[in-house]
Amino acid sequence: LIYHGYLGCSPMYPTVAFSLCTLAVFRQVCRACPRFSIHAQCKMLCHLHNMPYRPYLFQQLTQAFDVYLDIVHRVSQKIQVALHRDTREWRLRNECLACFYHVNDEPTLTFDWLVSVDGNNSLKRWDPTVYGTTPRADHCTPRSTYWLSNEEVDKFKYEVKARQMQGTHTDISAEIYDDDWSAEVPNVPKEFNCVDQWRNVKADVRKKTLNVFEESGIFIATCRHRFILLACDMMKSGEL
Repeated sequence: LIYHGYLGCSPMYPTVAFSLCTLAVFRQVCRACPRFSIHAQCKMLCHLHNMPYRPYLFQQLTQAFDVYLDIVHRVSQKIQVALHRDTREWRLRNECLACFYHVNDEPTLTFDWLVSVDGNNSLKRWDPTVYGTTPRADHCTPRSTYWLSNEEVDKFKYEVKARQMQGTHTDISAEIYDDDWSAEVPNVPKEFNCVDQWRNVKADVRKKTLNVFEESGIFIATCRHRFILLACDMMKSGEL
């Protein structure tokens, strides 16, 4: 079937097969319009073939598409290994040719490349422990060098507070380290105590609101040519 451009929906004795071109088109449609569901794609194919929709057709298309994505991923991995592009930092160093590649006798710029960082708080997910519910097991893992696993990031979760506590300004109340901001305290006279007493203007309720979220948003860094360089998923951060 693969030789003729089709992919079956079952490994043994398939009775239904889908064109690789159809699966490739649906993959690109999902990238351009993530809201377009595989359920809608299945109904569209039924209309094109003048046949009534049946729920089992949706399951068959889902299985075939999952296999197709796995094949594409494995082929892409082999290509990246052959081109020596399989290191974790390769994307950051080579993603944008205009920013990171230099030619001979190229004039020196004031800034080699410009980056914009922005985030959003639309992507939120409740922490199931807040209401005592059982979290749903999710065994899916991202297949991209953009993301780090939670275990890798958790190795550094105490570094910020440790650095703050090792600062030389020991006369500042320890409560200041519980705020969601950090800054170097300037050398000011003792009678000027505004720095010690200044607190974030947000209400305490607002400060603690984001603690109920398992995931509170995503930050991305892009170059001026709109290539994504880094992505940060705010997991259990209590901030955004």
